Amino acid sequence: MNKNKVYPRSSDNQTVYLKSVVTRPTIEVGDFTIYNDFVNDPRDFEKNNVLYHYPINNDRLIIGKFCSIACGAKFIFNCANHTLKSLSTYTFPLFFEEWDLPKSEVASAWDNKGDIVIGNDVWIGYDAVIMAGVTIGDGAIIGTRAVVTKDVEPYSIVGGVPAKEIRKRFIPEEITRLLELQWWNWPIEKIKNSIPDIQSGNLDALY
Repeated sequence: MNKNKVYPRSSDNQTVYLKSVVTRPTIEVGDFTIYNDFVNDPRDFEKNNVLYHYPINNDRLIIGKFCSIACGAKFIFNCANHTLKSLSTYTFPLFFEEWDLPKSEVASAWDNKGDIVIGNDVWIGYDAVIMAGVTIGDGAIIGTRAVVTKDVEPYSIVGGVPAKEIRKRFIPEEITRLLELQWWNWPIEKIKNSIPDIQSGNLDALY
C-alpha cells in the first residue's frame, strides 16, 4: 500500500488521506485517516477546517490512525479564545500598533488551553466543532454538529451543544481489551486479514 497517495479510491475526489495533504509542521496525522468534503476541495483541509491556528501560538493538532472526519468538521484553536482575564474581551494586544503596545505581548490577547488531540479510530461527524485543549479518546464518535468543549473518553458517543456523553459503544471490559489490543498499530497484513473479525465485532478472534 502506498501511504503517500492522496485519494483512497480512484473514482472519489471528495475523500483524501489527510496525512498526504497537510503541510503545517504543527499538524500530525496518522496513517489511513480520511477526510471527506463534498462542498470544498478536501485538500484544503488546513485552510477551511483548522481555524485560528497561527504559528505564534505553537499549538498542535494531533490526529491518530484510521480516523474518519466528515465534511465541515472544524478544529478551533487558542487564538480564537479572547482572554477572560481582562476586563474587556477586546483584543488590545493583537492590535499593538494601534495602541502602542509591545509586540511581544500579542499572545496575552487569548487564553491558551493547549493542543487538540484526537485518538485512533475516531469518527467525527458532519459539521462537528472541536475546541482547543480537547482530547478525544480512541474509538470515540462525535455526533453531527456537536460542539466538543471537554475531553471525550475512549469508545464514547457524544453529541449536542455543548457535547455530552450519550453512551459507551461497548461494555467496560470490552473497552479495556480494545485499548490493550490497539489493532491500528498492527502490521498492515495483519489488519487486512483481521478485517472480517473487526467488522463482525468478534473481539475474541483478534487475540
